[in-house]
Amino acid sequence: MLEITMSSATYRLTRIHRRVDDAILREMSRRLPDSLRLLRLKKLRLAVKDRLASLMRKPRAS
Repeated sequence: MLEITMSSATYRLTRIHRRVDDAILREMSRRLPDSLRLLRLKKLRLAVKDRLASLMRKPRAS
């Protein structure tokens, strides 16, 4: 069985990604979404996603 453990950094980044994603959804649901805010949020979400991917690729010392 494969056991996956999440480091504190991975957990923290996952939570940040979820919060940014929620902020994007809230902004998009507004009557007049702020396109600049959306752009910044999407860039932030991508940066967090890239950092998460980087952490997942690193081999862990046992």
